[in-house]
Amino acid sequence: KQIEMLIAALTAISISICFFRARRFMTPIRTWVSSESRREDPVLATAAWETAVSVPAAVALREMKWPILLVAIPGVIGTVGILNLSPWSVIPLMAGSLLAIGYGGVLHYFALEGGMRPILKEINRQHRPWARTGVRVWPVRSKLIAALPLINIITGLVAAALSGGGGGGASLGADVLIAIGAAFAASLVLTLMFLGSIMRPLKDLEDGIRLIREGQYGVTIPVTTPDEFGELSAAFNGMSKGLAEREKIRATFATYMDGGVAHHILTSDTAGAGAEVEVSLLFCDVREFTSFAAKAQAPDVLARLNHLFEAVVPIINGHGGHVNKFVGDGLLAVFGAPEPYADHAERAVRCAIAMAQRVNHGGSGLFSVGIGVNSGRVVAGSIGGAGRLEYSVIGDAVNVAARVEAATRDLDDEVLITEQTRLAIGGTIELVNRGLIELRGKPEPVEVWAPVVQTAERRLPVSPDGAVS
Repeated sequence: KQIEMLIAALTAISISICFFRARRFMTPIRTWVSSESRREDPVLATAAWETAVSVPAAVALREMKWPILLVAIPGVIGTVGILNLSPWSVIPLMAGSLLAIGYGGVLHYFALEGGMRPILKEINRQHRPWARTGVRVWPVRSKLIAALPLINIITGLVAAALSGGGGGGASLGADVLIAIGAAFAASLVLTLMFLGSIMRPLKDLEDGIRLIREGQYGVTIPVTTPDEFGELSAAFNGMSKGLAEREKIRATFATYMDGGVAHHILTSDTAGAGAEVEVSLLFCDVREFTSFAAKAQAPDVLARLNHLFEAVVPIINGHGGHVNKFVGDGLLAVFGAPEPYADHAERAVRCAIAMAQRVNHGGSGLFSVGIGVNSGRVVAGSIGGAGRLEYSVIGDAVNVAARVEAATRDLDDEVLITEQTRLAIGGTIELVNRGLIELRGKPEPVEVWAPVVQTAERRLPVSPDGAVS
């Protein structure tokens, strides 16, 4: 009776201490649950999530020292003293107590893990799910190795206690040691085999996820069992195949559309809505292309145009512009949409100069081109219908850029820019005033400027066979 009262009192003290420590540890969860702004506050959600996943280890395992210090040690000493047992009885009694506390800690761990699951699911419904964090928890491998042998050891101890026959401390010690040894040896082998059966498919899944994270879409993992892990592996392979197909579509989409515009359409919720924006427009056109096309074969025309565009498109991309469309032997590039740039005008003019240097003076047998640049407000958005859309820009500023490019032939300049563009770039680029010119469709003359292209003498047009004429 005395032993029962002693153990009960010590246990009550230990439970009280653990309860108040656990309550204080779980304060972030209570704060998140009681907060009216928890749906809009990611800081509270993060703290609650990290606490919830840490509860099983923090409460069940780290607090295990209190039952040991407050129950096991004084309880064993009190039992030996009250029953007047041999001092050697402390060893088996302490071993049995520690095993019982450990078994209770494992049960407590899994109970808390299941109890926190509804809270974790609710947090994940309201906020972006977490993938990996710095929170340290008990790995699956350790759970299995610790829990399964411990169950058999507890079973062996119970059997030893029931069959000991009251042989005293020495007999109890031998029974305990034999029970622990036999139960641990038998259960450890089975646990390791069971662990390998679980961890190998998980390792395959982890490797597959790592490869997908690195961009290796289409990776497959082996399906080695017909159980739940086999179904999970097969589902992963199906998901991987879908990701590979989606990446192929995305890559193909970016091939037929500027990569930056494609990314904007795929990631923006407002990509289809029109917006009025301030941009700079670059219009480039091949000179004397009509006479060249009349003499050349169709495959040669296409090959030469592609050669030209392969040279100029990287220059446009490098200056932050996007090829909006290819118009026969020319192209329209936009600077400032969909990505806004405060210096879009300067980017466009420097790009035009670089294109003129590369094409007209690069010595690589490319066409000779004229380039016009204009700045102004346009409407940018997806245009089309009947299931066919194109991201484009519309406005008078686009037409002016094309007309200014046409004026390069009359003024014998490689690049011309409008007064609006000159005002936008300030004095960062050396310009020569070309005066006022008449543009088709414009009621008033437009003042144009020619950037100074610091290159060798101007390239002449090339013949269909690539020779300079």
